[in-house]
Amino acid sequence: MVDLAIGLILVALAIGALLSSTLFGSLTLFFAFGMLMAVAWARLHAPDLALAEAAIGAGLTGALLFNALNKSPPEVIKERLRHPLSVALVCAAILALLVVSLLPSLDQVSPLPPMVGPRMDASGVDYPVTAVLLNFRGWDTLLEIAVLLLALLGVKVLLPTHTPAPQPWSLLLGWSKTLAPVIVVVGGYLLWRGSRGAGGAFQAGALLAAGAVMLRLNHVLPEIRWSQLLLRISVLIGLATFLTVAIATASFGDGWLTYPSAYSKALILAIETTATISIAATLTLLVEGEGDELQS
Repeated sequence: MVDLAIGLILVALAIGALLSSTLFGSLTLFFAFGMLMAVAWARLHAPDLALAEAAIGAGLTGALLFNALNKSPPEVIKERLRHPLSVALVCAAILALLVVSLLPSLDQVSPLPPMVGPRMDASGVDYPVTAVLLNFRGWDTLLEIAVLLLALLGVKVLLPTHTPAPQPWSLLLGWSKTLAPVIVVVGGYLLWRGSRGAGGAFQAGALLAAGAVMLRLNHVLPEIRWSQLLLRISVLIGLATFLTVAIATASFGDGWLTYPSAYSKALILAIETTATISIAATLTLLVEGEGDELQS
């Protein structure tokens, strides 16, 4: 009954987000949809997806959309969502295609667990998902960090204009000073937890970025600018560490990103820590950074 209720509420929130009378109402329902979707993933015993949905799908994406709406003229905030029926039909068509494409996989058994299990002792971590992402399939994660950096550069080139910071919302201002230290502690916990359970660099970095965006919206943090040397280092340090490990293992070890068993844990910890810093800095810049300096 709980799962049925969650499913029905998700459908109701999705419809409400499409048919809301104002954009502000749509964004509020979208944020609620993302948080409940995280609960749904948790009910499906997928904690990594639940954390990613809560931190990125709801938290950071919600902050991005609310930030954009907060910088819009008052008449836009009260504007009704245009062509909701067309949007609903497109979403329904995409959902149908996803269901049809996933049906053949329901009876299939993934070959990954039997392949990962016997190699866990040499992976350097105790959690299979982290072992796959940062050891057995490390190239995939390295390229994901590189794509995130390219996305940041693309946004800065395409949107180089300076946008004045909006006035803070009183409610958000009141909560920000309380939530900020909690976000830092939870982000650190997610990073530490990644070697033993659900968590890791992407979830921790996204949560820290959401906290930084929240503080920027309330003018608690100073302007975040690409020209700041420390910020540039923070953006690049994750990819630089990953590439350094790849080159070192290729030059002095058994191959690209083939970690020596004695140093696997230390190398993964270094990659996860620096990747968290880079992801947090990159996502913060994508949402709240100033882009006018790239013209110089």
